[in-house]
Amino acid sequence: MFNTIFETQATGLSITSALICAAVALLLGVIIAFVHMKTSQTTKGFLVTLATLPILVMAVMIMINGNLGTSIAILGAFSLIRFRSIQGQAKDLLSIFFAMTIGLACGMGHILFATVVTAISIASIVLLSYTHFLEPNPKNRVLKVVVPEDFDYEEMFDDIFQKYTTKAELVRMKTINMGSLYKLTYDVTMKQGAKEKAFLDEIRVKNCNLKVLLSHPCMEEEI
Repeated sequence: MFNTIFETQATGLSITSALICAAVALLLGVIIAFVHMKTSQTTKGFLVTLATLPILVMAVMIMINGNLGTSIAILGAFSLIRFRSIQGQAKDLLSIFFAMTIGLACGMGHILFATVVTAISIASIVLLSYTHFLEPNPKNRVLKVVVPEDFDYEEMFDDIFQKYTTKAELVRMKTINMGSLYKLTYDVTMKQGAKEKAFLDEIRVKNCNLKVLLSHPCMEEEI
């Protein structure tokens, strides 16, 4: 069903087939970039990258012409680029892999397959992005508290947690400032209607007004 439009290797690659693949790769790349723009916060430079990546991957696939050794070398080059670049958000990595997949399909001449995969993937991304399915609890927070070394932290915050949270679990602790301070990390779930400012204010009273940080789980902030 998903047959390639390329002719056999004996007759070579026609200009018409190459242009069709290039046009489809560019069109699908633009669609991928547009969907990413609508579902994520991004930059124009990244969108241009997504739009042109499929046609570039397609060109590489045409040049290697099914050679296994060259394919492995190209894969190694992509790995070097990936690990020497700044890690992006999960959706950024997904879109890059999406664009590369479409470029690979177009480079093999599977135009219909690339189009079907694009349609199904975009429908899935849009559906999952604009619905509450797979959405974590919006009340989940990460609480980081700095306390003195002689502070009895094991039960000191229990009354505050009972007042403002439905769950509070100590997941990490470490010493800082030459061992004179402890940094405690809690996974907490705020109660409905609980005021985060009041929560932090009461924590600060207990920890001698040292640093306190309340953030979303996806934020990797330090104090």
